[in-house]
Formats: sequence, C-alpha cells, structure tokens
Amino acid sequence: MNIKVQIQGDTLNVGGVKELSAANANQFKDKVRAALKDSLKNIQIDLSQAVFLDSCGLGALISLHKTVCTRNGVVRLCNPAPPVLQILELTRMHRVFEVLKT
Repeated sequence: MNIKVQIQGDTLNVGGVKELSAANANQFKDKVRAALKDSLKNIQIDLSQAVFLDSCGLGALISLHKTVCTRNGVVRLCNPAPPVLQILELTRMHRVFEVLKT
C-alpha cells in the first residue's frame, strides 16, 4: 500500500488510496494512525482513485472515525468514486462520515 499523508493545520490529509479491502485495511489503518499526531483532530481521505471498498475497509474507516471523535474531530471522505459512494450509501455510512464531492 502506497498512501501519501500530509499535515495541513489540524487535519491529516490522506491520498493515493486505490482500494480498501481485507487485503490492506489493517495496514491502511495502522499507517494513518501512526501519522496522526496528538495535535491533529481531523482526517481527510481522498477516495477519487479508489475503485473498491469492502466491509474490512469500512471497518478501518469506522475505527479512524472513533479515534478522531475522541478529539472532537471528523473524518472527511473526498470525491469517492461511484462504486465506493454506492457502498457508503448502501451501508448508510455517508451519514456517519462527511462526504465531500467537488
């Protein structure tokens, strides 16, 4: 998994996500958590390149959501590709996460 993380203010920006599945969900979660310093409270994940999301990937996102909720922060999912957005809507996770479409 080759994701890019960048700090901007109080937000950790994550890019380069191609898929979130059972094969890489734990690795994704661990990399994001390792980059999430105490001063950061929000996570913004660019999902424009992601073509696949399964239940393990959703579990990783929910785990990160729980982490930032303790800091009064949010997880923003930016520009999810249509198949990923469909999964978010079917599972009603689009109501849990901030989904930004530009």
